[in-house]
Amino acid sequence: MADAIEMVGITKTFPGVVANDNVSINVKENEVLALLGENGAGKSTLMSILFGAYSPDHGIIKIRGNQVQIKDPNAATALGIGMVHQHFKLIHNYTVTENIVLGIEPVNKFGMLDLKTAREKVKTLSETYGLNVNPDAKIEDITVGMQQRVEILKVLYRNADIIIFDEPTAVLTPQEIDELMEIIRLLKKQGKTIILITHKLKEIKAVAERCTVLRRGKVVGTVEVKDVTEDQLAEMMVGRAVKFEIDKKPAQPGDVVLSLKNISVKNSRGQIAVKDLSLDVRAGEIVGIAGVDGNGQSELIYGITGLSPLESGTIELHGKDVTKYSIRQRIEAGIGHIPEDRHKHGLVSEFSVAENIAIKNYYKAPYSSKMGILDYDAMNTKASELIKAFDIRAGEDSATVAGSMSGGNQQKVIIAREIELSPDFMVVAQPTRGLDVGAIEYIRKRIIEERDKGRAILLVSFELDEIMNLCDRIAAISKGSIAGIFNAGEVTEREIGIMMAGSKKEGVAK
Repeated sequence: MADAIEMVGITKTFPGVVANDNVSINVKENEVLALLGENGAGKSTLMSILFGAYSPDHGIIKIRGNQVQIKDPNAATALGIGMVHQHFKLIHNYTVTENIVLGIEPVNKFGMLDLKTAREKVKTLSETYGLNVNPDAKIEDITVGMQQRVEILKVLYRNADIIIFDEPTAVLTPQEIDELMEIIRLLKKQGKTIILITHKLKEIKAVAERCTVLRRGKVVGTVEVKDVTEDQLAEMMVGRAVKFEIDKKPAQPGDVVLSLKNISVKNSRGQIAVKDLSLDVRAGEIVGIAGVDGNGQSELIYGITGLSPLESGTIELHGKDVTKYSIRQRIEAGIGHIPEDRHKHGLVSEFSVAENIAIKNYYKAPYSSKMGILDYDAMNTKASELIKAFDIRAGEDSATVAGSMSGGNQQKVIIAREIELSPDFMVVAQPTRGLDVGAIEYIRKRIIEERDKGRAILLVSFELDEIMNLCDRIAAISKGSIAGIFNAGEVTEREIGIMMAGSKKEGVAK
């Protein structure tokens, strides 16, 4: 089979980092090639070069045997290359159709905007590829999974026959992931060539024919997916055997640290998203919140951490009412927060790693003097310690701008900061979203260590296997209410799934 894409000797450097080091890959016509690697291995950089977002320092690109210069994304589009980005590029108060045609707006013979024709084309494409997207819906009113389908429609509308998916399942629920895999199979059936950037080995086994593995900017090898196991792929990716099972001792729960009593929280549209919810979390245990995205998990997190006010109910920490506490007061009282959206609530992208590490207690010693003068040496010293301890790939160490790092390394910065603060209670939301298997293994181990130190942890995750493996008790949430609470080992994934769908079942006491 002829090559649709050939990238030869691609090298790309950024300050302090060789992102791609003489990388050569090929993608056959009408195949699904997986691009696998740790956070910071250079996968997204390589594909950004193919899409014209970056220019390589060295190397050549051939499309169907012809050498090309891809100076910008418009040149890539003209060559039939489309990219579905990890972080969607959509305008939230525009409709699906308006987002899809943005930049190539159709006009009628009078030079007027012709959205009606565009809408029909969007509708036809949506039906052809089984995307089931309403062309008239506003982006702000549809789920994350639907927003991703809009991004897919954007590249199909522009007649792309080579489609790059950059970490496409990082923000999806398990059901949406299954649906996306089916969409990728259908795209291949329709003759498209697919490059899938992912950390998730199950997805590679599900849809890819070949897999090219990158490690620290270099190609480790390319394998036929049918000929390798998930364990072998993981070892190629991180350079060592990876342990997927979680070793943990039985929990030794102590006193109640956090108590939610009949709390209700509104969403951004003013509707009640969390309804009369009660839950206790004890020292030395992990309580998991299992649910389909959009069932009040975000609002529950916001209510606990102070990002949203409660409509009713109370929050107690060690028996003390903290319902009216400000965000800073909650932090100082001992509430930690690893947020589900690292860009919105976890980091200041323009700040350095050191500044982000210190951002919650910059006004205290050792980061600040009694005169309120910041001590950057102290910040950099602490950040360097945590960079080493958490294996954060930061190009220029503590001075690296957080926004320039890969998503997984940004996540490690947040987790390092929150664990270093040693809070009595931690809300841990989607802690391994977008992380590679090596980082997932490490982060889960650290969460268990925090539990064993006596921390009370509330884990919110869409990864059911993560909930089942990490948690000591599991609470299923549906439409803002707890449908059932169980001790780990006393409930199956199927039973949890039924409760997530809204079927109430009595479990253990809260």
